[in-house]
Amino acid sequence: MNRLIVLIFFLCLQSLYGCQKQSIEEYDDSASSDMQSDSIFISYLALGDSYTIGEGVGMGERYGEILCDSLRGTNIFCSFIDIVARTGWTTGDLKNGINEAPLEEVYDLVSLLIGVNNQFRGLSINDYKRELEDLIEQAIAFADDDHQRVFVLSIPDYGVTPFGIRRDGTGRISDEIDAFNDTKKEVCAAYNVSYFDITEISRMAEDDLSLLVSDELHPSAKMYALWVDVVFDHVKAIIAE
Repeated sequence: MNRLIVLIFFLCLQSLYGCQKQSIEEYDDSASSDMQSDSIFISYLALGDSYTIGEGVGMGERYGEILCDSLRGTNIFCSFIDIVARTGWTTGDLKNGINEAPLEEVYDLVSLLIGVNNQFRGLSINDYKRELEDLIEQAIAFADDDHQRVFVLSIPDYGVTPFGIRRDGTGRISDEIDAFNDTKKEVCAAYNVSYFDITEISRMAEDDLSLLVSDELHPSAKMYALWVDVVFDHVKAIIAE
């Protein structure tokens, strides 16, 4: 009975913190058969919000897992992925989630995608910049102070989705997303961290609803795969160094 209570408590903590740890076998049972004696194994930390947790898609369909699956074809394997993300999180929420999550001290690869909920809630861009700086500093520390092993994705534009159009069809959302992304790009440049623009890909959903899940807001696995195409060569290169 005591063990059951401890297990339930641990699972509740994971849900509260928005932290998940997955080995490669959890989403691809065939991974072990592809490993070779010279295989490279990496640990990966993905930080973010609903776009990182993959709201509406299966566990193996999030961009983090798709990235790891793609790397497997180049003999690079994700030993495990730690995901600190939760639907609705702002930069402030993510900072708290990181501080409370049971994480490793160092990872081989760290990604960050955060900010849409700052815009959604009408929060200050100045506050966003300050908190984003803190998050990037944390991400670099998790990467053993190697800024090359950190990459940041731009904020997708939900303003073109049916959900976004119903919320405000004036274009205001897209303009504000652009402003937040300008700030994100500026901060990444200051910290010499790679910044990848996936916003234009997200805007393709205006004409292609297959890029969205059934809530007509969040990306489908098809869109996540397009994001991975943008970052793949960069990630492969820095891991293979």
